[in-house]
Amino acid sequence: MGPTDFESADVYLRTAVSVDAQGWAHYGAVHMPDYRWGIFLADAVPDRKIGFGDQMGAPAWQQVPGEYRSTLRRLIVTQGDTEPASVEQQRMLGHTCPSLYDLRNLFQVNVEEGRHLWAMVYLLHAYFGRDGREEAEELLARHSGDADKPRILTTFNEPMRDWLSFFCFTYFTDRDGKYQLKSFAESAFDPLSRTCRFMLTEEAHHMFVGETGISRVVKRTLEVMKELGTDDPARIRAHGAIDLPTVQRYLNYWCSSSLDLFGSEISSNSATNFASGMKGRPDETQYEDHVLRGKSIKLLMPDGEQDVPMLNALNEVMRESYLRDCEIGLKRWNRQIERAGHALRLTLPTSRFRRSIGPWAGLPVSPEGKLIAKEEYEKKLRAWIPTETDQAFIQSLMHKVVAPGKMAGWIAPPERGINNLPLEYEYVNLH
Repeated sequence: MGPTDFESADVYLRTAVSVDAQGWAHYGAVHMPDYRWGIFLADAVPDRKIGFGDQMGAPAWQQVPGEYRSTLRRLIVTQGDTEPASVEQQRMLGHTCPSLYDLRNLFQVNVEEGRHLWAMVYLLHAYFGRDGREEAEELLARHSGDADKPRILTTFNEPMRDWLSFFCFTYFTDRDGKYQLKSFAESAFDPLSRTCRFMLTEEAHHMFVGETGISRVVKRTLEVMKELGTDDPARIRAHGAIDLPTVQRYLNYWCSSSLDLFGSEISSNSATNFASGMKGRPDETQYEDHVLRGKSIKLLMPDGEQDVPMLNALNEVMRESYLRDCEIGLKRWNRQIERAGHALRLTLPTSRFRRSIGPWAGLPVSPEGKLIAKEEYEKKLRAWIPTETDQAFIQSLMHKVVAPGKMAGWIAPPERGINNLPLEYEYVNLH
C-alpha cells in the first residue's frame, strides 16, 4: 500500500538506528521495501512519576492497569490507524512530483509514517495480549477511502491528488499528529510515553516539509506577480503559478478538516483520559494546576458563552493551542508577501468553521467566526474553500519533474538541500 511504482528506486533516506543524537539521523541510498523500521523508545526517566490527573505523583505504569485497558487500546489503535492512512492517501503523488528533492521528502515522510504504525503495533503486541494482536491485524485490513473498511478518522479518508494538498496536509494534519503525540508523551503508561517522545523527532520533519512547501509556492507566486506587474489571479494562473486567493482556499480547507481531529468542545472522554493519567495536555509542565478538579472555563457556544468544567473542555484547550501553533508559518508566509509590497495577508479560519462534530457541527459559520444565514453561507463557500475549477487548475500544474536540480514552474527551489548536499544531488535514482 506504499508509493506505487517506486520499489526499485534508490532513495536518499534518513534511517533511525538508535535514539541518541548520533543514531537517529543515519543517511544513505535505500530501496524503500528494504527500509528498516526499528522500535525506538526514548530513554527511560528513572523513577518517573505521573505528572497530572487524580493519581499525580504515583509511579508511572510499566504495564497497563486492567481498568484502563480498553480505553488505552482504543487510543493507541486510533493513533496507529492514522499513520498508514496518510501513506495510502499519498501513494500516487510520486507520479507528479515537482522535483527530486520533493519526491525524496515525500518518501521520507512515508517511510516514517510506516515506522509510526510499527511503533503503535509494537505496543499492542507487547502489552495488550490477544486483543492487541487482533487490533494490530485490523490496522492492515482498513484502507484510506475504502467503501467497506475505511480508516477510523474522516480526514484520513480524503483523497490527495495534488502537491498543494500534500503540503497543507503535512502542515496542518501532521501538526494535529504532533499534538496527539505530545499529549501521549505525558501519559502515565510509560512505554507509550517513551514511544511517542521519540516519534516527535520525526514528526517535526513532516511539518517542515509542509511549511517550506507552502512557503516555496508563495515565493514563486510573488516572483510571477512581480514579473507580470499584476495580482490578477487569471493572469497568474495563465503563467503557471498558483494565485494567493487559491492558496488561501486550500489553507481554509485543510485547516478546518484538521480541527475536528481534536474531538468535541465538551467531552467526557477527554475528562476521563486526563483524570486517569492516560493522556495529558501537550507540555503539561507549563501549567500550574495539573489536577483541574473544580476548575472551569468559558466556551463560546452557538447560543452564547457557557461555563464548562475545565476537565471536559480539554479538547478545546488543545485545539486553541494548535491554532496558535499554526500561526507560526502564516507569519512567515505573510512576511514574504509584505516584503514583496502586497496588501493581501493569508489567514487561518476560526475553529468554528466547517465543523462536523461538536456543538458547531453543520452550522453556517464564516471563516472569521460569524454565524450567518445558511443561504449566504452556501453562496460564499465557493470563495472560501477550493472549487472544482480550482482543483482542476491545480491538477493541470501537476507534471513530474525529475531532472536533478530542476523544479516545476509553480514552486520555487528550497533554500538548501538535504543533509548539506547540493540541490542538484540525485536524491532519488529512478534507474
